[in-house]
Amino acid sequence: MNWRLTILVPVLIALGTPKVASAQQPSILTLAGALNRAENQNLDLQAARAQGAVALAGVRIAGQRPNPTAFFSAARDTPHESLFFDQPFETGDKRGKRIAVAKQETALTESSITVLAHQLRREVRVAYFTLGFARGVTARKIEAAQLASRLKEIAEARFESGDIPQLEVTQAALELSRSKADAQAAKREEEIALSQLNVLLNEPMSTSWDLATGLDGSLPTLNLESLLAKATDSNPEIAQLLQETRTEESRTGLLRAERIPNLGIEFGVDFNSPGPGGFHEGARGQLSMELPIFTRNQGEIAQSTAKLRALELETAAKRRAIVGQVAGAYYQLSSREAEVNLYKQSLVPASKQLEELAEESYKAGKANILTVLGAQRDVQQVESEYLNSLLAMQTSFAELEETIGAPLD
Repeated sequence: MNWRLTILVPVLIALGTPKVASAQQPSILTLAGALNRAENQNLDLQAARAQGAVALAGVRIAGQRPNPTAFFSAARDTPHESLFFDQPFETGDKRGKRIAVAKQETALTESSITVLAHQLRREVRVAYFTLGFARGVTARKIEAAQLASRLKEIAEARFESGDIPQLEVTQAALELSRSKADAQAAKREEEIALSQLNVLLNEPMSTSWDLATGLDGSLPTLNLESLLAKATDSNPEIAQLLQETRTEESRTGLLRAERIPNLGIEFGVDFNSPGPGGFHEGARGQLSMELPIFTRNQGEIAQSTAKLRALELETAAKRRAIVGQVAGAYYQLSSREAEVNLYKQSLVPASKQLEELAEESYKAGKANILTVLGAQRDVQQVESEYLNSLLAMQTSFAELEETIGAPLD
């Protein structure tokens, strides 16, 4: 079944729709095309990727070396003037450790972007099929209005022949008015769904799409064991926790390297020292080094070690939770697919057949109008439930795919 809907102008007029259909032809949009547009155009994702450039700049900052400090002094004592420089030198591999931490933080930023990209993929998929669902609802409401219009014509013909009272004609007219109002409300919901999809795609709100991927499109056959194995390697939350662990390990290494004190080298010239043993200019120099007696990053290293232990436990817990989430999402998707098949193969055809029989019986004078109205409402209820089950199936697939952390189709 294809839920793409083309609403003809005469039908819109019959429903009392205040807007005139746009002359602009909608562009064809597949699900793959929507996902690709969001990947390239979504503003939230672009903003997150811009943070990647900030993190890369952090690597350059980490590699910078300390600048020298210049001193000049003039005094009444001798020597009267002095010019000297103080240059700190980092001992050990502090610079290399800082760069390693900055690189791991860059990778952590990329991991966060990956998480956002998977969330966006789910949102776009759900928004795409929500629009298809809304259009399916609109199509059903229009069809219901057409049935109500035909029923009103039958009632009027039977009233004119004296078979039924005026009450049944009034009931048929009331049902037609209600059906028109429902169709108009469904059209508004469709416009809301379209605007939500365009926001995710960063497209103008006026952009209309002809959805090429049907709401009832078949899904790939999945295997629970392979899904669990794939989730272990691909789940973005686990990947982010592992990257946080690597980042913290690098930070611990930097804290240990910083326990080695830096060396300060001072060199320069003294001028104008008159008197016995004086000089006009003379060299000077000295060395300085911080003595790590009281503070040696003990607290910071202990804190980092504790954080590593917490990350280890959190990762183990997340791995266990993901197994449950994947299994739950898999069985939920299977249940949704079975429900869709039940509606498609049994409930929807049976309800339509019942409605057709009721209408024929009313037309032949063998049933009253309440029987027909009840049958029509049963059809609308079953078709509404069918559409809901289709959307639930596609939503379950999107959630399973996000949990796995990799495309499944």
